[in-house]
Amino acid sequence: MQIGPHILRNNVFVAPMAGVTDRPYRQLCKELGAGYAVSEMAASNPRVWASEKSARRLDHAGEMEPKAVQIAGSDPQELAECAKHNVDKGAQIIDINMGCPVKKVCNNWCGSALLPHEDLVERILHAVVGAVDVPVTLKFRTGWDRENKNALRIARIAEQAGIQMLTLHGRTRADGYTGDAEYDTIAAVKASVGIPVVANGDITSPEKARFVLDKTGADAVMVGRAAQGRPWIFREIDHYLRTGTHLPAPLVAEVAQLMDEHLQAHYAFYGERKGMLTARKHIGWYVRDLEGGEEFRQRMNRLESTQEQLQSVKEFFESQWKYGERLQYRLAEEMLAA
Repeated sequence: MQIGPHILRNNVFVAPMAGVTDRPYRQLCKELGAGYAVSEMAASNPRVWASEKSARRLDHAGEMEPKAVQIAGSDPQELAECAKHNVDKGAQIIDINMGCPVKKVCNNWCGSALLPHEDLVERILHAVVGAVDVPVTLKFRTGWDRENKNALRIARIAEQAGIQMLTLHGRTRADGYTGDAEYDTIAAVKASVGIPVVANGDITSPEKARFVLDKTGADAVMVGRAAQGRPWIFREIDHYLRTGTHLPAPLVAEVAQLMDEHLQAHYAFYGERKGMLTARKHIGWYVRDLEGGEEFRQRMNRLESTQEQLQSVKEFFESQWKYGERLQYRLAEEMLAA
């Protein structure tokens, strides 16, 4: 798998997720087998570039290459300037977001709100590709709603504009994140263009990744929500795609160590107070399907220091040893059985 001059180690990617795929999390996913990761969405409006939030989103210091930044906006010139700004700060790939379905994004005519306006899409893509000397990619959805799917036309516009990779989420803007992703449109897009296509949407297991690649003919898969709390899913999928066999569940001791390293990096990135608060969601995701995880999450959310968080997480994973040396997703199995 290759994007411009960048040869990726595999075809299992991390989806850009607002409030999730910050630098510590991207780095962790890459260390655990992800072949590629894109930053959280950065606004094209230059008035917000200097804000603390934007500065963090654009911080790639020490991150494994290639360093990819996702940008969002509706003004072609602003997006072109934003792309140049990020390349000057070290971005090696620019990804344009035309897939986000969130109302506050779409209300500003960004993300998937752009899809009905194909002439504007074309102007944006040409402006950004022409503004930088690094590969530009596009993430988008199948259309505005199920009666108005235009992914094929958007894909052709993108290829003609010089976009070097397409990532297609198998839902429309109206679908949001509900219902099941569909893959027929991704297959049709892959058959219609000559650039790499990445399949996104409901990639939740190694078997599902294999199914989606076979169904769509896509060059890669992109994993989003399924990686929250399970960043080792990338090595599991990569191993299964290469060998057809499953890796065992991770060792309790390994996950305890990974969590400690992730939390320490998270605190260093955000600072003590904000780091403690924003780490709560990550901790909750790690423990949600483990025995006693929900009770622990509720107690953990009342803690008020990073040291208390670290100690409580350490004690929680020590309690998991009683179930075996490897993680036992007991609650998940019970829910499936029910």
